[in-house]
Amino acid sequence: MDLKDINFPVYRKYKNNKSYFKIIQPNRFEEIQIIGSKKMVKQIMAKQYPEMVFINDLVFNYTEMAVEITEEEYLKMKG
Repeated sequence: MDLKDINFPVYRKYKNNKSYFKIIQPNRFEEIQIIGSKKMVKQIMAKQYPEMVFINDLVFNYTEMAVEITEEEYLKMKG
């Protein structure tokens, strides 16, 4: 399976609950980063190879670092 075959968006969070991800397209994602009691939301366009590999890993090879979540859980965290 390839990124072009995925039905986006895809939602993940790190197992430590410090970052939540919405993978919007094969080259674009949003991250909610939890720092103490604050939240920081970043939009990332993958232009460099490491960013592209990171998106691929979040979609396909995430089980060591992250878990799948629902859109509702993501939106709740985004507040």
